[in-house]
Amino acid sequence: MNSRIAIAASVRLLAAVIILATMTSCHSGGDALCPTPGCTLVSLEGSLSGLVGSGLQLNNPLPDVFTTTQFSGSTANGTGLGFGSARYNTAYNLTVQSQPTNPAQTCVIANGSGTAGTTDITNITVTCTTNPPRFAYVVNRGSNSISGYTVDPAAGTLAVIAGSPFAAGKLPVAMAVDQTGHFAYVVNQMDATLSAFSIDRNSGAPTEVSGSPFATGLSPTSVAIDPSTSFVFVANGGDGSVSAYAITASGSLTAITGSPFAAGNSPSSVAVDASGVYVYVTNKGDDTISVFSIQSGVGSLMLAPGSPVATEKDPQAVVSGPATGSAYVANGTANSLSTFGAIGTEQAAEDGASPYPTGTNPVSIAIDVAGHFVYVANQGSNNISGFNLRENDFLVPFAAPFAAGTEPSSVAVDPTGMFAYVVNAGSGSVSVYTIDANTGALSPIGGSPFATGTQPAAIAISD
Repeated sequence: MNSRIAIAASVRLLAAVIILATMTSCHSGGDALCPTPGCTLVSLEGSLSGLVGSGLQLNNPLPDVFTTTQFSGSTANGTGLGFGSARYNTAYNLTVQSQPTNPAQTCVIANGSGTAGTTDITNITVTCTTNPPRFAYVVNRGSNSISGYTVDPAAGTLAVIAGSPFAAGKLPVAMAVDQTGHFAYVVNQMDATLSAFSIDRNSGAPTEVSGSPFATGLSPTSVAIDPSTSFVFVANGGDGSVSAYAITASGSLTAITGSPFAAGNSPSSVAVDASGVYVYVTNKGDDTISVFSIQSGVGSLMLAPGSPVATEKDPQAVVSGPATGSAYVANGTANSLSTFGAIGTEQAAEDGASPYPTGTNPVSIAIDVAGHFVYVANQGSNNISGFNLRENDFLVPFAAPFAAGTEPSSVAVDPTGMFAYVVNAGSGSVSVYTIDANTGALSPIGGSPFATGTQPAAIAISD
């Protein structure tokens, strides 16, 4: 008991040193936080629970002063802890500046904002919970399977999930995981079906839901989920259409009235706008993008004014840009990346500086979560092109591409923006890179590449 009291006292002392002045009672002016006579400070105090990671930082901005408290490890938990200071008759707003890592946790604050009076604030509570594991999935078209991995949140490394590989349909070529990490959908090109899986959030193992697989159009090529996790869209390369489904509570699918919706010739890729307003479909048979607006709450599709929009030769892949209505297209035989702004309007047009040269036969695109960097997998030249993303979708290419494995077929950036993952169809592997937060440069991590099944086609990463 005495040792626990001593530890708690040490934690309080450390917090006091870090913020320079953590009070146990009110005091008047004469220091950096209270420079004027008559200025009164009150202490922000309370309890911390559930912390097991390191690097939790809390802050409370005062006028002209920025105070921060730091906590690490389970020994920091306790009551009567100092979280900062506030001036009398001044608003305070205690927030989380940095969430803990190793393991990754999310901490929330209750009673952390208000207006200071003449007595200390003592009812603040900070509660931390450990984030569920992050998983990565690779569809293997050569072995009709799904390789599953647990992702190390700090190192980016991949560890095979128990039971992997998991059975898919015939010739699986694309996969998407919903934003909650609970459901996954796999396109089976030869079967003309879409397999639906629920994901165990502890183990990462996928289990096919009741009614799966669900029929698609002929020769499906790509799948996308809207940001609200309400709808799934599938591009059907064999019959020039887009199938649309509503997601039920169990993860099973119900066809949207009017589905499938007509697109262009040989659709190759489908993406949903980040705001959930538009669906984009690249038609490699006629070098266009079909742009659809999504009927809110219903999921049916309507061609947007000015659709289809012309692209360069052989559009292979499309992703939504950071801005509403913007999209990026990888043009396979044109060896280029096109950017489009306001693509859902009649004024939709390719950006003035676009297209941008890539490597040979670009087939996949990924953008980091912050919208700073764009990466393109070049299947013909076995490398990754990188671009810095500026305002108005203007791109600045990196000086040189980054080496990948043989025939890279898919590139993805994890939800933290720390790592990039590249599936190599020819070498049956996943290459993993760290992303330099300042430059966007890719550096292979230790242990990379990681083995997959035969002819991996695409990768999806859960949040």
